[in-house]
Amino acid sequence: MAKAKILIIAGDAVEALEIFYPYYRLKEEGWDVDVAAPSKKDLRTVVHDFEPGWETYSEKPGYLFKWVTKTLSEVRPEEYDGLVIPGGRMPEYVRVVALEDIKRIVRHFFETGKPVAAICHAPQILAAAGVIKGRKMTSYIAVRPEVENNGGIWVDEEVVVDGNLVTSRAWPDNPAWMREFIKLVKARIGNK
Repeated sequence: MAKAKILIIAGDAVEALEIFYPYYRLKEEGWDVDVAAPSKKDLRTVVHDFEPGWETYSEKPGYLFKWVTKTLSEVRPEEYDGLVIPGGRMPEYVRVVALEDIKRIVRHFFETGKPVAAICHAPQILAAAGVIKGRKMTSYIAVRPEVENNGGIWVDEEVVVDGNLVTSRAWPDNPAWMREFIKLVKARIGNK
């Protein structure tokens, strides 16, 4: 089987468990993983937790993520077999400061049918790229209006696979999210 090359879109305030888990899980497959952010620097992650008494998630500082390999402007999406977009507050920021790069990168994966994994708030990036319409997907509940207002079909499930798109609600769904994404990537690279 060919070796896959995966791109992860990131930035400050990325959810710690939604970047560290796929980063290491994909490397465990023996695949090359590039992480691209608006600038090449150590990223400050956040930990969103679900605590009793809170009506929404709480946020705490997470570990530094030290493996950004390139800026979003340097990304050549045709070099990659799959795309991973974690959540946290990162998507709301990155879609604004790097909108043209986001559109260029994300649209390439949808136009070519390459696997895309998006979790939590990541559909904010998909919405900014204009690729949600007609797609069945899930996300963190707070992103549901953005999914539906952009023509997506939102469902509350652990993992949803719609063609090349794999979505999950939040970090508790990481195992199902990566399992389904890895299946799609293996099917794709097996055909190379």
